[in-house]
Amino acid sequence: MSEEIRFDKFLWAVRIYKTRTLAAEACAKGQVTVDGVPVKPSRHVKEGEVLMVRKSPVLYTYKVLKVLHTRLSAEKVKEYIEDTTPVEEFNKIEMARLVKSGIRDRGTGRPTKRDRRDIDKLQGNS
Repeated sequence: MSEEIRFDKFLWAVRIYKTRTLAAEACAKGQVTVDGVPVKPSRHVKEGEVLMVRKSPVLYTYKVLKVLHTRLSAEKVKEYIEDTTPVEEFNKIEMARLVKSGIRDRGTGRPTKRDRRDIDKLQGNS
């Protein structure tokens, strides 16, 4: 078995994306980068690479430990990829959840232009 695997297949195999099609679309849209350079779905994965995956509003960071050719259970995937995403990125999920729910303090009124821009930035619309 060769040590080369396509990026879209690898992202699917390590369960970053639910389907290979979604992984290929994310690569094509530039949501997957290695060293700040967007990757094509057909590019081969190498051990030791640090890849960044943008799933709005979070930018996940992963380090490839080993190349994986088939999809495995979630427990076994930890041997092949290491999640190095900073805690601040996970805090964005909570902030986005609060913003989407529309919870605002009573009496604060409508959001200002500045608030609206901050909300859009958190949701990844800017």
